[in-house]
Amino acid sequence: MTLDERLQNVSVVGAAGKMGSGIAVLIAAQMAELKEKNPDVLYRLNLIDISKKGLIGLGSYMKKQLIKHAEKSINAIRELYANRDDLVENTEMIDNFVFESMQVCNLTNNLDAARDSDLVFEAIIEDIPTKLKVLGRLKEICKDDVIYYTNTSSVPIGLLDEKLGLNGRIVGYHFYNPPVIQKLVEVITNDKTDEEAKALGMELGKRLRKKLVPANDISGFIGNGHFARDGLHGLNEVERLTGEGFSIPEAVYIVNKVSQTLLIRPMGIFQLIDYVGVDVFWAIFEVMREHIPDPTLKNDLLNKMMEVGVKGGQNPDGTQVDGFLQYKKSRPVGVYDISSGSNIPIEGEWKEKLDKYIGPLPEGCQPWRSMLVDPNKGQKLERYFANLRRSDTAGAKLAVGYLERSREIGQMLVDTGVADSPQDVNDVLLNGFFHIYGPINNY
Repeated sequence: MTLDERLQNVSVVGAAGKMGSGIAVLIAAQMAELKEKNPDVLYRLNLIDISKKGLIGLGSYMKKQLIKHAEKSINAIRELYANRDDLVENTEMIDNFVFESMQVCNLTNNLDAARDSDLVFEAIIEDIPTKLKVLGRLKEICKDDVIYYTNTSSVPIGLLDEKLGLNGRIVGYHFYNPPVIQKLVEVITNDKTDEEAKALGMELGKRLRKKLVPANDISGFIGNGHFARDGLHGLNEVERLTGEGFSIPEAVYIVNKVSQTLLIRPMGIFQLIDYVGVDVFWAIFEVMREHIPDPTLKNDLLNKMMEVGVKGGQNPDGTQVDGFLQYKKSRPVGVYDISSGSNIPIEGEWKEKLDKYIGPLPEGCQPWRSMLVDPNKGQKLERYFANLRRSDTAGAKLAVGYLERSREIGQMLVDTGVADSPQDVNDVLLNGFFHIYGPINNY
């Protein structure tokens, strides 16, 4: 079957979640385009989730995102409706596109709705037993030639394939959050992956205008393989600093500021962990540890955060939930103190003391956002990191150690066969995490 044929009936399982809702928007938009070109064909997008409340919110979210998509793609929308005499103004075309996109959608709690689908996107919780249960049920009810695209970020597809007997018709299709904005998709395959499934996944990614990066089927893959270990390095640095007399909140603040400001990243490591979700970050370790013989993939502070129920993540409106850091309008304003269960404000003498320990910023240090758009950023980064290495401040030393560990992790992903090349590692961090330089570099 061609991709156009398979896109006539598609299901997204876990459609009300952060990832599933974004995938739903992308596929609905594709169906609306095909529907206009093939008016006699029936298109159906089954959006399946166990949460009735979540499905109500999904409809509202999709309409907003489809409007944004159509507005950004107005030239393509005008071309799509070039032969429609009834659609003249941009607003008319946008309204019609959103209407047609939503018309193909069937929002339901019933997994049986996927019965006739030719493509199934699975975007449920990153938990092996749950994935096996849901995919197992789908195998029972779906056609034998259905292709599954799992949004797994750490579970090996070979495990799911072997346990369920999917005959290679499953591909790891790891969108990055949020899928409607993020350009990156990690495409995870192995030597048993069905060639049609692989080829259609690549074709779909190109249609969605995504940056496709191949990854081999080793738990964590490239993105989370680096992120988990990068975050673990930050947690270990917190432990080292507490051994030097700092409290845990003080150490968290120091490492977070250094990993953002001195490494010129969009977020500090603990802000990033909070954004992803402390619980999601913890779950990545749980899966990776099960499949990779590395006893270092654990951390006591992370486990304690889970025990007290501080999990981060986002609210339904997209605002940040408190985790290692406390947030106001999604900006860090405090640090969580696990010993008292309260937050310490990032202000006054407390902040001044820690900033003094970090030391002055090396010459050439710029905020990530300004460096991102700087046409001379390559040369400026080279000069800045040379200055960073010459600096003898505590913050500079911590940053250099972080930089070198990040490079070690990236090279390890290549050496162990997770990534095919250093460029693939760098592409994931550049496109999926919005870094302005890859971890495998000469800095």
